[in-house]
Amino acid sequence: MTADLSTEQARERIRAAYDPTLLRQAGHVLVEALADHLATVQQGQGPVLPWHVPEDLVREAGEVRDQIPPNGNRAALVDRFRRLLATMLERGLNLHHPHYIGHQVPPPVPIAGWFDAVGSVTNQCMAIYDMGPWATAVEQSMVRRLGEQIGWQVGEFSGLVTHGGSLANFTALLTARNVSLPDAWERGVMTDGRMPVLVVHSDAHYCVARSAGMLGLGTGSVLRVGLDSQRRMDPNRLDELLGDLRKRNQPIVATVACACATPIGAFDPLQTIADICRRHDVWLHVDAAHGGCACLSARHRHLLTGIECADSIVWDAHKMLFVPALCALVLYRNAAHRFEAFRQDAPYLFDPSAPGMAEYDSGMRTVECTKRAAAFGLWGIWSMFGPQLLADMVDVTFEMGRALYEKLLAASDFQALHEPQCNIVVFRHVPAGMTGTSPEHLGRFQLELRRRLIQSGDFYIVSTNVDRIGALRVTIINPLTTTRDLDQLLDALRAEANRMLAEGLA
Repeated sequence: MTADLSTEQARERIRAAYDPTLLRQAGHVLVEALADHLATVQQGQGPVLPWHVPEDLVREAGEVRDQIPPNGNRAALVDRFRRLLATMLERGLNLHHPHYIGHQVPPPVPIAGWFDAVGSVTNQCMAIYDMGPWATAVEQSMVRRLGEQIGWQVGEFSGLVTHGGSLANFTALLTARNVSLPDAWERGVMTDGRMPVLVVHSDAHYCVARSAGMLGLGTGSVLRVGLDSQRRMDPNRLDELLGDLRKRNQPIVATVACACATPIGAFDPLQTIADICRRHDVWLHVDAAHGGCACLSARHRHLLTGIECADSIVWDAHKMLFVPALCALVLYRNAAHRFEAFRQDAPYLFDPSAPGMAEYDSGMRTVECTKRAAAFGLWGIWSMFGPQLLADMVDVTFEMGRALYEKLLAASDFQALHEPQCNIVVFRHVPAGMTGTSPEHLGRFQLELRRRLIQSGDFYIVSTNVDRIGALRVTIINPLTTTRDLDQLLDALRAEANRMLAEGLA
């Protein structure tokens, strides 16, 4: 009798958690709360980052978690949901605030989140086609659309969606390794006593070196090509290095070019690099996680001239295609390479009676077996608004990058450290009292200035190093940011710097 009562109580709790009416009522709360939140944040009201020390937030999260309401009827559960939701919105970073101009993480088009939510609530996962038929169809349709934007012909190229640019770069470079070193998957990477190398843009993202380690090449096999005056890969140095490696019969996995490189947003001269790689018979991989978006813009497409010659490309939709993280694409110019990353059989998953279905089984081509339906948000906004909306947001944010650069040039107390090619701008603030300061001290001043600015909640920006000296870096990735906001940024930096000077921190 006791066991039966316990079982029934368990079932009652389960039914309450799965109650569609609870979902409906909580959903109304969610929509209203998010709409009100964005209406406030997008007007620039409130802090960009409500700063709290990590220990306090961890403690608060634990305390909130443990406050489970007793006798949780539906009304109590909806009220509980409302309070948890309010806490989440109050404590989170507000990417939709026009003063968020920090990392290369966008404020997504809000309605894209609803498409992602459908996949989350119904748990549309992928590995084999019949586990996620619509998710598979959506992913492949977006691979085709973006491949066409690059300049490839449908049927000749292939690709996939994976969870983030780091995993995407690893997957593409794994394919390059297996094509360039045909026995590497089965026998390892050592070739006649020589360790293969990876030739990369000197400012390539750190995930490229990570990939080298995971591929068994070792980070010591990463050979960095020198840069030109615009911090782009120098084609002459690349040609010289590849020629020297070929003369020494040194195996080469790939050349990794950037479009654009993370530090200052520099776009490599891809056409020239592609010609050099073809001449030396070297796989060309382009990390276009941020800059692939220029394919959509008539005004900025020239930045990617030659990208269609790459053997593999990484393009993050959760950057400049303005969808929620994570949604990154790996694209192969030659469709024959789509199964080269992994050469394994899993008969309990993949049906040998229908070999043609492997084309639609994503688990054959990705690190993940179970994979979330990551392309729903991208497919949703593309299907609702078309690619012109995305092109508009690229043009507007790139234009704001240029506007900030011009403001920096006009200000005697700021140093623009490069001429931007996109929406990434790097600079330093040099108050009048610091004009004779050593570069090292000036660099440390930038880092402290940035820390204080973000903790104030007024703006969110990031820092970087240029020539090993600290600098301020912004990515104007919010299409709602205006020139007025940029003026306010310079004023906020001046005000914070003056407080630092008054405290004797210069």
